Amino acid sequence: MTTARFLQIHTLHSYSAALLNRDDSGLAKRIKYGDAIRTRISSQCLKRHWRTAEDDPHALLKIPGAEDAFRSRELVTLKVIEPLSEAHKPMTLTVLNDLFQKQVYGDKGTEKKSRQTLILGAPELRWLSEQAVALAPQIEKAISDLGADPGDKKAVAKALKDTEDVTKNWAASFKKNMEVLREQNVLAAGLASALFGRMVTSDPAANIDAPIHVAHAFTVHEEETESDYFTAVDDLKRDEDDSGADTIQETELTSGLFYGYVVVDVPGLVSNLTGCERHQWLEADRSMAAGVVHNLIYLIAEVSPGAKLGSTAPYGRAEMVLVEAGDRQPRSLSAAFREPAAASLPAALAKMKQHLETMDRLYETGEARRSLHTLNDELPAAPRGSLREIAEWAKATVLSPEVHR
Repeated sequence: MTTARFLQIHTLHSYSAALLNRDDSGLAKRIKYGDAIRTRISSQCLKRHWRTAEDDPHALLKIPGAEDAFRSRELVTLKVIEPLSEAHKPMTLTVLNDLFQKQVYGDKGTEKKSRQTLILGAPELRWLSEQAVALAPQIEKAISDLGADPGDKKAVAKALKDTEDVTKNWAASFKKNMEVLREQNVLAAGLASALFGRMVTSDPAANIDAPIHVAHAFTVHEEETESDYFTAVDDLKRDEDDSGADTIQETELTSGLFYGYVVVDVPGLVSNLTGCERHQWLEADRSMAAGVVHNLIYLIAEVSPGAKLGSTAPYGRAEMVLVEAGDRQPRSLSAAFREPAAASLPAALAKMKQHLETMDRLYETGEARRSLHTLNDELPAAPRGSLREIAEWAKATVLSPEVHR
């Protein structure tokens, strides 16, 4: 028997003729591992696709109690200020915009290019919007009382700077009020922040540690890549026009069998979702954490990352899923592929099985396991089932962390 402090999710996904994740030059991302260059999918790419799979039946936002979150440099502009544009004067909106941008993004927040790409939860944005609605008429009145030309931004700014007005008072208590909001609503920053973490350079108190750790996926074999030369033909070209294609372009395509690895720190997840102290996770309500784990396993197995959707249809489901529950520090099985495997599922699964058996023999950590794959060979102590059965097992494991192998 073991306590499921950690869930580890290992996968093998196969994709052909695709460009799943591009670098700044438009080529597939790569990493050298062992003596071979591998094709890579970044953790940021993977998390974004899982987080934004809103139409999926197992979308994270379909979990009861989930709150949405939005990541942008334009959160204040689009979610807080623009909705007030019809009801208030431009100068009022300018003052409000500068005030809120600085509080949310820091002293240089008034310049878009200087802002951090920040994630805020729907409750935080609702609170900011309510504050803006309340402040707008007060600022409008203050500008009128000061006698400054509403069209002269510098004059208005100077007048407000030298006057004890509502903007100063509000700004002074901003961080404290945000802290109160977050204490009252543990999902104030949204479900995505509670799962994948958040860093706010202008407000360290708003930072959230990620309880879900995602590795970069990589091919278990050496990269398989080809430069794809393609053309576009002008359907309305006349006989007297130049011959040949209207457009000639080139792009990179890759194929591969990718190893993916995700760790769920269950105490950290429960703490982020309930507000309990990490060491009190066994006494807390773990129902939402169980729902997150259940849906996440579906998303990892079924949601494909991928650029160039229209020309490559990079859709695939995991051909192998291994879920482990244990109380010891997690360990990736990526070392099974440091020496490249043959580009086939049987070869990759054989190397994984051998490595897992070695780890079991050397460390005797005793994880409970469940697996899904299409081959006859069995992984060590990992009874096979459908994806539904594995997801339900993982959910039950979070609800009742004392599990048997």
